Amino acid sequence: MSVFDDLRKLSSAEDFFEALGVDYDPAVVRVARLHILRRMGEYLAKNDLDGATDDEARAACKEHLAQAYADFVSSSPIAERVFKVHKDAVKPAQPPAKPFIPLTTLTGAGG
Repeated sequence: MSVFDDLRKLSSAEDFFEALGVDYDPAVVRVARLHILRRMGEYLAKNDLDGATDDEARAACKEHLAQAYADFVSSSPIAERVFKVHKDAVKPAQPPAKPFIPLTTLTGAGG
């Protein structure tokens, strides 16, 4: 069984920390659990672990979980903007649409 098979069976963020042997502050995880796991997934997606041994994959998972956790120790879920709802909250405002002017209100210059 691979490390990924083992991780798929886990049901809480705390389980991930325990399974991978990463120290954590429960207060941080309580606030940002989904954000931490999502960020870990983003970090893992950037790595090509095809062909990696189980030990290499486990080490990568541990490293990325620790890295993701560190992101939220020094920041907040809103500041990190992991989920779309937070990313959309800071999109620049769209310029107002140009007003519609019906052709019937325009007068011709030559009659």
